[in-house]
Amino acid sequence: MYCIAVNRRLFGQEPCNSIASMNAHELTAFAQRYTDAWNAHDAAASAACYAGDGPRLSHLVINSEEPAEGRAAVQAVMQGFHDAFPDAVLTMDAVRGTGDRAVFLWTYEGTNTGPGGTGNRVRFSGWEAWILSPFGLVQRSLGNFDTDEYERQLADGI
Repeated sequence: MYCIAVNRRLFGQEPCNSIASMNAHELTAFAQRYTDAWNAHDAAASAACYAGDGPRLSHLVINSEEPAEGRAAVQAVMQGFHDAFPDAVLTMDAVRGTGDRAVFLWTYEGTNTGPGGTGNRVRFSGWEAWILSPFGLVQRSLGNFDTDEYERQLADGI
């Protein structure tokens, strides 16, 4: 059985019994689907990579800000990035994991042409530390990137 238990409706795969059965190839495939959803600018599809509704099932914190709790809140955060950077591309730099933990390294590049945007291009890298649910979806994500550099690029471009 293919054990990357992501949203059955979106990806057509069966859930596995334990996250421990997700190997490196399957974790990479999951992270690529997450990246692809970001690059499709489909916040609902990106948020579907999270375990579900409610704070215990979907929890996202970026740079120690207030957490987005529940799939709808996670989707709203993602939609904010899509709106601000309509041409953005997310690149998966690496993903590593063991058991129910994974780290997703990424680079984000786009032009801030959304509502109230500066018109400047940004390119910054960051990471997300994931705790995965028994079904192989993100239950908790702690994201981080250099806020000072991001703000500088918003103001001045790259």
